[in-house]
Amino acid sequence: MADTRKAWDMLSVLAPVVAILAIAGAAFGADGRWLYLIAKPLATILLLGFAWFAPLPVSPRYRRAIAIGLIWSLAGDVFLMFPGYFVFGLVAFLIAHLAYIYAFTEGVPLFARPLTSIGGLILAAVIVSLLWPGVPEALRIPVIAYGVALSTMAAQAITRVQVLGRTNPLAASARFAAIGACIFMVSDTLLAYGRFRGELPLAAVLVLGTYYAAQWFIARSVRRDGAT
Repeated sequence: MADTRKAWDMLSVLAPVVAILAIAGAAFGADGRWLYLIAKPLATILLLGFAWFAPLPVSPRYRRAIAIGLIWSLAGDVFLMFPGYFVFGLVAFLIAHLAYIYAFTEGVPLFARPLTSIGGLILAAVIVSLLWPGVPEALRIPVIAYGVALSTMAAQAITRVQVLGRTNPLAASARFAAIGACIFMVSDTLLAYGRFRGELPLAAVLVLGTYYAAQWFIARSVRRDGAT
């Protein structure tokens, strides 16, 4: 247990530091390309370790599901670093979100708060409609599927907070997961807007910054208590 705690503490520091290096490498463009190529997947690998070595996990099932989500996120990270692999990256992150949805059913059934789920779908529909003019026809169905999965993931994370309340032993974990899921929606919206509607100022910093924040909160949710 002590060794697990030490590994978790170390990874809690290393993962954000390497994520910052990845953001810096992307921000520097061609000059930071190699730093970006190395640090981007490495940050996700460290977050995977951070989740896996979390002391007092919510449950073995929850930890495995989050780990699977991070593994598929790692695959998506690698695909999106290279031109021509956007669809592969989209599919990888779609599977990651399905794994997160499964994790977020821990103790709370899917769609336990229908209004929350409907609200998530409405928000996804609004976002997709804003992106729609710039989405190539071949990508429209994958983008819709991804939007549904992403919004369902965020809605289910929020639902857990609503159902579990403040006194449940899993309440702190649920809050971390919900924060991460909501930030993930922001990150992917920024990424999609930059790809389909036009360049964003400081796109690399905004997209990667919100992405790693989202994944950190989701990885942190594996630990059941609220202590740091």
